[in-house]
Order: sequence, then C-alpha cells, then structure tokens
Amino acid sequence: MAEADATPPTQSLEPLSASAAAATQALDPVMEGEMQAAAGARATPWSRLSCDLVELIFSYLPLRSVVVAGAVCRQWRALVSDPGFAAGAAAYRRRRPWFFLYGQNNVVLSKNQAFGFDPDDGEWIALPSSPSALHVDCFAGAGGFFFATTSSTRFCYAPLLRGPWRETSPLFFSRCNPLVGVFFAAGGHRRFVVVGGARFIGGLVDIEDPLAVEIYDPATDSWELCPPLPPEFRIGNSSQWLSAALLGGRFFFVFGIYSCSIAAFDLSSRAWTGVRVLRPPGVLFSFLLACGDRLILAGLCNTPVGPPCFALWAVDHCSMDFAEIGVMPRDLLSCLFDTDDDDNKFASLKCVGLDGLVYVFNEDHHKAYPACVCEISDGSTAKRADSTSGLNLSCSWRKVPPLPGPVDRFHKVIAFCSPVPADSVLGGGVDREP
Repeated sequence: MAEADATPPTQSLEPLSASAAAATQALDPVMEGEMQAAAGARATPWSRLSCDLVELIFSYLPLRSVVVAGAVCRQWRALVSDPGFAAGAAAYRRRRPWFFLYGQNNVVLSKNQAFGFDPDDGEWIALPSSPSALHVDCFAGAGGFFFATTSSTRFCYAPLLRGPWRETSPLFFSRCNPLVGVFFAAGGHRRFVVVGGARFIGGLVDIEDPLAVEIYDPATDSWELCPPLPPEFRIGNSSQWLSAALLGGRFFFVFGIYSCSIAAFDLSSRAWTGVRVLRPPGVLFSFLLACGDRLILAGLCNTPVGPPCFALWAVDHCSMDFAEIGVMPRDLLSCLFDTDDDDNKFASLKCVGLDGLVYVFNEDHHKAYPACVCEISDGSTAKRADSTSGLNLSCSWRKVPPLPGPVDRFHKVIAFCSPVPADSVLGGGVDREP
C-alpha cells in the first residue's frame, strides 16, 4: 500500500459548496434532528442558556454567591459586573437587609472587628473594621453606607462592603454617637441626616448641648442646620440612649430606649412633631424599628409570673396605638445568656431591625455576641392580628449562626441593619457620588 493511502483525509473548514449545501438541505428530517441533538449533547447545560436567562437565575442568588459566580468565567464576570445587572436583579427580587456588627477595642485598635450577616445566605462574612487612615471616635451605618465621626470633628462615609471612604466638610457641631439616617430629597438626590449625639468641650460632655440636627448634601459637600431635638431628649441624646426609625422616606422617628419618649422629624418640612410617650404595660426598655409602612417596638417586658420576656408590638405611627404581635420563645432568650441567676443580665440586650427582620443580641463577650432573629411577615396564617393596621402578622424566631472566629473582646459593640446595594459590591456603583 502506498504511504499516501495511509494518511487520513483532513477535515475542510471552508464554507460548504452550493452542491454540499443543497445536499444538507435534502437530509432526512429525522437524521437532521439526530445530528443537532448530538451537537447539543457536547455542550454544557449552562452554554445552552441565553444571557437573559442566566441573568435571571443569578438575580435570585445571595449576593456573595453572585460574586463567586462572577469568578467562574469571563462571560459571567462581564454579566455580573455590568451596571445593568444590579438594576435588573433588584427588579426581579428584593434582597433583604443585612445585619452588621462592629466591635471597638479602646486599647488595641488592631483588635477592632466588623461582621456582616446576609439573611439570604444565612452566613456571616468578616469586613474591614474601619477607615485605616482616620482615628474613629464612633461608628454607625444606615441606608447602604458606613458612617464614622473622627477626632477632627468631621464626618466620613463609605458604601457598605466596598469603599472608598470620603471625608465631609466639618459639622456645625461636633458630636459623638449620633443617630444617622439616609433619605432621598426632591429629584432623587441622596441626603444624610445626623441627629443628636453627645457634644464634648475640653473632653467633658457639654451640658448646654444644642441637640443639633444637620443634613448633609454629598453633591455639594455642605451641611444644613435644622431645628434641634426637642428638649425632652436632652437627658441621654446619643445613640446609646436613643433608637431611630426612618418611615416612608419622610419621617425620621427618634425614640428614648428607657424614657419611651417619641417624636418625628419631617424631612420635607424640616419640623418636629410633638413629643409623646410610647410605653406598653410592663416595658423595662425598648427599641423602635421600621418594618415596611409601619413601626415596630421591640423590648423587654415584665410578666405577671416568671422572668421577663422579649416582646414585639406593631405601632400606628399616627395615633401611637400598639398591639402585641409576638414574644421570643424562652429557650431562645435563655441561649443569649450563661445563667438565669443574674438579675442585671438583661441590661446587655440590644435590638436592631429593618423591613421585617428584628435582631436581638447580647453585647457582652461571654458567648461571642450571640443573636436571634425574628422574621415578621403578612399572611392569613398569622398567629396574631395587628389590630392597629388591620393586617395579620406572623413572627418566626430562630438563632443566628455564631460569628466567624476568632472573635476578640470589645469595649463597645455597634450594630445596625441596612440594605446592601448590589452595585456597590459587583462594580459600577463604587466610584459614583452617592
């Protein structure tokens, strides 16, 4: 046999000739279908999906899973990095707000730690603790941003999970541990409202504190001085004594954790409502939260028999009428403590929440800051009726997984809930002015 006969014929990559094309068109339809099926079998299932369908699937994943998916291949990276993906994902599915916990060590700054809990993923992630270039006096968060006040009496902020940090022009009045909120003004422009906070002069608390309220415009880097907090809040006017809830993007409610005094600042008219008292029977201390279009009060309450319980009430923001909607199971409340013997143990309980998620945690170190969460939902299967709103509400309680170790001992713990904008994590929204 000649050597040329042993050489297999090569496959031609040239376009089909007219006759070959005609022959292909004349193939038996059954055979043509079998050939197409064989070609499809060699492809992966994902490669047969359209980009729109892949984007839809990714939009239902937890945020961290989307980041991991973006590292699989260039095509997926380009898809999740596109600014349009974040907007489209928000339209398909509303992501629930995260629970953030920040621990400060007053002696060794390197032991400061920050964590974020994604309820959609059910896991914690460790975060950068603070702006490394600034000495931070206090730390807070709201509306998709971290906030910090510094020793220079200035204010700085950064998008959650991914910087950069920006420092503002000086506040009219220096303060420590203020309440902070994020809202949108006319035209859709974002603003930051800073309320109260202890003021220091020469290292001492100013007893003539003006109870200042200031609103910051990031576009112009300017502060607007507003009417101050009502004088009823003068005793304990920092975030250690007050809680706040932003309702409907217009009313910023301020509530005394122990005094139970409540007032609202109208962000449109720049005016305060009258101060009232919101104290369900037996309440020892409580926290005010926003849940959709209603207020939720969460607090420790004495019971006729046995130890105190931790209860939730729905509150009508106009009349201040309230109705109990749930009580934390005693076994969950007990898991936040080491023993039942200490009468003062409940003083370390804190509570934050947003949009139907209420987190209760112990700010002591003994169990690495354990926490429980209650999910409030509407539905006909609710166990209790909210008589103030006419809606049925159900409460589902569970433990939050422990913080990822090792966890240091902190002198101060700051916690808050906030939505995490997808574009601040995936790209396209980090370097834009807020």
